[in-house]
Amino acid sequence: MTRSRTELMVSRLREMQAASPDIEASAIVSVDGLIMASALPAEVEEDRVSAMSAAMLSLGERIAKELGRGSLEQVYIRGNSGYVILSAVGEEAVLTALAREGAKLGLIFLEMRRAAESLERMVG
Repeated sequence: MTRSRTELMVSRLREMQAASPDIEASAIVSVDGLIMASALPAEVEEDRVSAMSAAMLSLGERIAKELGRGSLEQVYIRGNSGYVILSAVGEEAVLTALAREGAKLGLIFLEMRRAAESLERMVG
């Protein structure tokens, strides 16, 4: 039986979370703010995550361009209870990860980059 594109993306998100246990939740969102696939806990609203992720990616891209920093690779937000990390997935999507406080960010960045590369082929 062939798995759907969404199922493949969810599987890849879960693989990323298994490889880096500090990632508590993740989603892939279109640049339009629509959820494409998620591995979010039940209490997290997909629509809210997707809309905010798309808005932050758009703003981050504008800031990077306007301030001469090149093309956006990542948006990183640190709160007192953990992190929100957004990575571009090609031109059409963003990978969002929620990481716990005290997370090993180097490992998370590596896993997110690997996941974004494989997800870009699925999104494309």
